Amino acid sequence: MSRWKRFAWLLVIPVAPIWLVAIVVAFTRQPAELRDRAGSYSQSVRYVDREGGLLREVRADDASRARWIPLEEMGTYARMSMLAAEDRRFYVHAGVDPVAVLRAFASDVWQRRIVSGASTLTMQLARLVRPHPRNLWGKVTEAAFAVRIERALPKDRILEEYMNRAPFGPNLRGLDAASRYYFDKPPRALSLAEAATLAAIPRGPSLYAPTRDEVRVLRRRNRILDRMLAAGVISEEQHRRASDEPLVVRKAKGTFGAPHLVQALMSGRFEGPPPSDGSPVVTTLDRDLQSEAETETLRAVGSLQKKHVTAASVLVLDNATGEVLAYVGSHGFGDAEHGGQNDGVLARRQPGSTLKPFVYGLGMEERELTSVSLLPDLEMHIELPDGVYAPKNYDERFHGPVRLREALANSYNVPAVWVGQQVGAGRLLERLHALGFHSLDQASDYYGPALALGDGEVTLLELTNAYAAIARGGVVKPVRFVRGAPSAASEGTRVMPVEMAAVLTDILRDKGARIASFGERSVLDLPFDVAVKTGTSKGFRDNWTVGFTREVTVGVWAGNFDGSAMSGISGITGAGPLFRSVMDAAMRGRPKGSLAPDPDAVSLRAVDVCPLSGGAPTSACPHAIRDYVPRDRSLDPCTMHESVSGRVVERYPAAFTAWAHAAGREGARGEGKLHLAYPHDGARFAIDPERPRGLQSISVRIEAPRGVEQAALRIDGQLVARTGSPFVVRWPLEQGTHTFVAEANGTSSPPVRVEVD
Repeated sequence: MSRWKRFAWLLVIPVAPIWLVAIVVAFTRQPAELRDRAGSYSQSVRYVDREGGLLREVRADDASRARWIPLEEMGTYARMSMLAAEDRRFYVHAGVDPVAVLRAFASDVWQRRIVSGASTLTMQLARLVRPHPRNLWGKVTEAAFAVRIERALPKDRILEEYMNRAPFGPNLRGLDAASRYYFDKPPRALSLAEAATLAAIPRGPSLYAPTRDEVRVLRRRNRILDRMLAAGVISEEQHRRASDEPLVVRKAKGTFGAPHLVQALMSGRFEGPPPSDGSPVVTTLDRDLQSEAETETLRAVGSLQKKHVTAASVLVLDNATGEVLAYVGSHGFGDAEHGGQNDGVLARRQPGSTLKPFVYGLGMEERELTSVSLLPDLEMHIELPDGVYAPKNYDERFHGPVRLREALANSYNVPAVWVGQQVGAGRLLERLHALGFHSLDQASDYYGPALALGDGEVTLLELTNAYAAIARGGVVKPVRFVRGAPSAASEGTRVMPVEMAAVLTDILRDKGARIASFGERSVLDLPFDVAVKTGTSKGFRDNWTVGFTREVTVGVWAGNFDGSAMSGISGITGAGPLFRSVMDAAMRGRPKGSLAPDPDAVSLRAVDVCPLSGGAPTSACPHAIRDYVPRDRSLDPCTMHESVSGRVVERYPAAFTAWAHAAGREGARGEGKLHLAYPHDGARFAIDPERPRGLQSISVRIEAPRGVEQAALRIDGQLVARTGSPFVVRWPLEQGTHTFVAEANGTSSPPVRVEVD
């Protein structure tokens, strides 16, 4: 080769890479991946409590911790450190450093492999956005894309993109994630030494991880600090202090707070899908209350294990705003044996007696009942298409005439069913839907009269919010899980008159009214005013306690996610202690206001009533109690107390005579015509082929006027029995159509015809 040719090659070889890059640039598209800020950036989502404390960070699509932040939030130290570490000439080149490229090209050609990269920060960004093979052609396309990036974006935007996309270790992407992971602080709070430490990592994320070789990391950090000093961006004093600063890694502790709520928010069940812009999801949770509720739930389940209770859930709502203050889906998310990942706040379960306040509230509103209205707690049989429904009380007794206040406070079943029958299952279901019980998605005839006793499935979320509606004076508000999220109808919707809500509240707070069932002292008696109701589903599968103060409403469920029955548990012994603990915690530091009705705010007046009849006391009534009735309602005088020869006796309406005699009420007397109180004319009964025939019978009840000492019962014309007070005869069921007639003192009752299948 001639001297001239050798000289020509010496000129061509150095500039060939530049020409090659220039040609490729011409055919390289504009960087669509970087067109929108963070447009192609998959971010992790941070769920925080109402004060910003981290509950949980859900990782991005690539399982990395990653959160996009603007350049101004990265802090001056972090930006200067990154440029010193990766690209000191960043602000003067056009995406490719020609001198470095020529040097790298010559070295790579000579070695026939990549031995020197000479990548600028922009070229590294190009490689992050569009990965390529690590060969000569890959390096050329990388350089071409870097030039295109420089033409399309300003320098600060390029730096922002790189610092948000650069790898900082296993499953760490971007400066924000690295800063919070290694030093538990946002980037702008980093010291100069900490910023330089993080800037060292992208060169070799595994090699320079702060948790690995401290000597190597410090050497790299100090080299970056030297470059910053040489460039004049830090002073000698800053350099000295940063170089002397020890490496102290404060790895953020992994958190798994409120896992069931976070899971529901992630799925989009509440408040829509998670944000895609990297902004944190600020929940309404009170971190301290949430932590205490979780601890108390775990303790409660542990104490009830011998009663076969393996799960419990808690929900606390702020009455004024509808915000969720605590949300415990189960006692242990990781308890796979007992279904810990099931969310008891959202699970459909039978609510038992906790629906009774809404039954009585509707009865007061639409049937003019009051808290002093006398209700029948007597044997009751309701004909249904598939048989006869006969509600029973929890204590297996009937209590005769009871005031509505007593019936609700002591959770008697029969009066609740009676009121439910008065308003109708269809109307009751409408009211429950208005209160938010959308889980009751069947027609009213599917539930039947047992709906009054909770024979349907609802969620703890629905139940707790319905009680919060009572606390607000009859107004339902949407539950809020995220702060700042738009909430339709935030002022709420009125579903019951304020007077009805006030009366229900007063009954549920009345410790004296519930003594008959719960005793003089119970876990429901807190040192401040609380309106509370318990419930147990049939078969002892679900256990509830729900209640409220003026400020908060607390709902508690206990049971087993597999639906198995608990052992010897009622609402007051199962969910009750956990309710007490959580309500006490929720009210800590809050005003303890009274829940008594305010006569100036509601149209109620306090009156004296006879505790037996609910009427206005007379001179024959032994004593009186105070209660509330609507202002426009007058009370009839008591007719159930009578003075006879200077002695007070009880005088019962005909419907209660048999009960009074059976209960041994001294001086009990009845009035009215001879008739059959049970069964009713036209009743139908069915014989169960799987049960012994001798055990299938009904109680025939005769109502006799005063003075009758003995009555006879004829069935199909045949004398079956003669009986005295309380005039009850057991009759074994026999197939066919039968006619019942009672006889006493020469008179006969109207005939009653029944059908037995």
